[in-house]
Amino acid sequence: MTGLLEGKSGLIVGGSGDMGKAIAKNLSEQGLRVHLTSRSKDKVDFLAGQIGGHGHILDLENSSNLEESLEELMESVGEIPDILVNAAGVFTLDLISNTTLNIFRQSLKVNLEGPFAVIRCFLPEMVARGSGVIVNVGSVAGRVAYPENVSYSSAKYGLRGLHEVLVEEIRKTGVKACLLEPSATSTKMWDSINPDDNENLPSRCEMLDPYDVAHAVVFLCTRPANVHIPILAIESC
Repeated sequence: MTGLLEGKSGLIVGGSGDMGKAIAKNLSEQGLRVHLTSRSKDKVDFLAGQIGGHGHILDLENSSNLEESLEELMESVGEIPDILVNAAGVFTLDLISNTTLNIFRQSLKVNLEGPFAVIRCFLPEMVARGSGVIVNVGSVAGRVAYPENVSYSSAKYGLRGLHEVLVEEIRKTGVKACLLEPSATSTKMWDSINPDDNENLPSRCEMLDPYDVAHAVVFLCTRPANVHIPILAIESC
């Protein structure tokens, strides 16, 4: 399996989160030239140094002009990636009646508007080249409704809709796209929630590990050119 992505480049948006770090490391081990983004320059530079990659700043949550930020990102990356992974995300739990508009909008901005803007930025050049793989990291919450999940679930259901339109628009272009839908994954986003104390949530030991998700991303990115996997759901067993 080593070196399957030698000579290719990839961009992992949200590369300094637990899931993004695992994806960046696993893709790098396959020989991919990795670019990754984070809101934190220190975090992204540290991780990029660990894997011999390239770090870039992108704030999907607080950017006042996302289009301008993405233009700067394209210039900073300096190439159109062969692999594009949308792995940035925010997550909260609360009843609809307790969820503020700001929290709801934050989820839509990072989990839905962000992937849309990133895809819109890089897709034309990928189509013009006639190749590329886009992996959108969704969630089981994008196809199954859970209580207290209104912000996250609304965004991930939206991401599924965005992805399905994308799949239709890239048919016969040479570009492939996959929506990866993992079940609950043990990342730092759960720390403030402490699911082990909530009988309605899976315990941390029952969740997927971020590297389980990363292995799935590598699988998707190393399929033969004639194989397209539009949606892949993975879960802990």
